[in-house]
Amino acid sequence: MGAVTDDEVIRKRLLIDGDGAGDDRRINLLVKSFIKWCNSGSQEEGYSQYQRMLSTLSQCEFSMGKTLLVYDMNLREMENYEKIYKEIECSIAGAHEKIAECKKQILQAKRIRKNRQEYDALAKVIQHHPDRHETLKELEALGKELEHLSHIKESVEDKLELRRKQFHVLLSTIHELQQTLENDEKLSEVEEAQEASMETDPKP
Repeated sequence: MGAVTDDEVIRKRLLIDGDGAGDDRRINLLVKSFIKWCNSGSQEEGYSQYQRMLSTLSQCEFSMGKTLLVYDMNLREMENYEKIYKEIECSIAGAHEKIAECKKQILQAKRIRKNRQEYDALAKVIQHHPDRHETLKELEALGKELEHLSHIKESVEDKLELRRKQFHVLLSTIHELQQTLENDEKLSEVEEAQEASMETDPKP
């Protein structure tokens, strides 16, 4: 097997580096600059290598600072996700309570409908009563009451439909949030795997 050239080593480091941050390459350049600085034959050459080392160190510090900023941003983003998730859980709990209340209102509307049917049956009996004037008054009152009950039933049904739509939106939001969290976890695993690969890779 032939000797590994510097170009092959650099190419391998660039492939390992992944996102192009170049930290591993900068460290290698810094080591090479340090060796050249130690072996420099003149003061000018030594000063030049010294400036290169300072420049490389500055780049490494900048890269490290940027990485820390990204890490802090990710932490804040995760905290925000957790906060949103808790808010969604509270919203879902509230939606369940509202749906339960709407179900109670529906049961009440069913009872009202049953009463209306009984009123209709009673109205048919009353029609055979000799006193038609009083019967007509009672029928008119029953009609108004039935109309009022119908409005109540329609209102209850509208509220239930609205709650169903709100609950569907909440479920869709939860699904999207869970998908985002899963994607973030997968991305973190890939980055950790890349970092682990860089740490276990043999030095040139």
